[in-house]
Amino acid sequence: MAIVAMILGAVLVLLVLWEGFETIILPRRVTRRFRITRVFYRSSWRPWTWLIHNFVPPRRRETWLSYFGPLSLLLLLSLWAAVLITGFAFIHWGGSWLFYSDGGTALISDLYLSGTTFFTLGIGDVVPKTSLGRLLVVVESGMGFAFLALVISYLPALNQSFARREVSISLLDARAGSPPTASEMLRRHSHHGGAESLRELLHEWERWSAEFLEGHLSYPVLAYFRSQHDNQSWLAALTSILDTCALIMAGVEGTCNRQAELTFAMSRHAVVDLALVFRTQPRQLPADRLPSAKLDEICDILRESGYKLKERGVLEQNLAELRLMYEPYVYALSRHFKVGLPPWVARENGIDNWQASFWKPPAKRHKAAEEVEERHF
Repeated sequence: MAIVAMILGAVLVLLVLWEGFETIILPRRVTRRFRITRVFYRSSWRPWTWLIHNFVPPRRRETWLSYFGPLSLLLLLSLWAAVLITGFAFIHWGGSWLFYSDGGTALISDLYLSGTTFFTLGIGDVVPKTSLGRLLVVVESGMGFAFLALVISYLPALNQSFARREVSISLLDARAGSPPTASEMLRRHSHHGGAESLRELLHEWERWSAEFLEGHLSYPVLAYFRSQHDNQSWLAALTSILDTCALIMAGVEGTCNRQAELTFAMSRHAVVDLALVFRTQPRQLPADRLPSAKLDEICDILRESGYKLKERGVLEQNLAELRLMYEPYVYALSRHFKVGLPPWVARENGIDNWQASFWKPPAKRHKAAEEVEERHF
């Protein structure tokens, strides 16, 4: 029994050390199917969303969903610490290397010593009585210091990556609406010099997609961190960029077609790889995001804005082929993360987040928004 306990304890310690290495230190996607972190998030995210859907009012659901990312990270780190402490306690108990002031040999005392050693409290009422026991205490104490150092370095890296992601999403507010839409993005860049501004914007999002892919492959937990506004999200922003690039490539002539192709390729790469990380199999949408009537509306908006379009049938066919390359993946991700996909056309009388104000009545807010829009767009 003692040998089994020691082997079990060693396995638990090694398992958590390897899991921590893959999650915090290893800067690439882990292809191994079984991982404690993956099991933890799958077994906690689904009950969390079920509870929110059934017991939280619709207006408060987005707020409660936003708590999951930070809370799950703290719980995961606590789980690792608990498993490490338990693993070392099993090794102590199996080896009987400790001296108990009360003369007992209970496992609870081994857990107590392991906990005080891991968190470097050093109370001293339970002490090792053999050289191997002393060595194990020193190893666990050093591991506790290392664990604390990793946590201290891990959290700022996550916050910095999250902040970089959200800056570009916030910048879309005035450039593409809230939530961002492809037709609005093109309409707001139809002014003199707008083609060059649009090319620069798509170039920035090509780089953003690459940084997003690298950051979220290294730290998948970031995908659960939600944006500040309910009508903004990394998935909606990325989908609107893909929509815009697909629309340009399909039939908008005389714009930044080459840059649209590059941004489309990088953005689709990010979507597909993230779907693989979270095991979200691509799904066909239950309803068409862009029915024929909406496409006609987009064509009218673009022609009124001065864009030259290809023949209607060619544009529709090209756009349908491009949409099949990414829509099943973004829909699967939206189902998993409980995030809505953006529309293709902005809603009527919609206002951007920067135009809204908590202190203005809705009627006055809409009127002010229209005046601001006339001046700027």
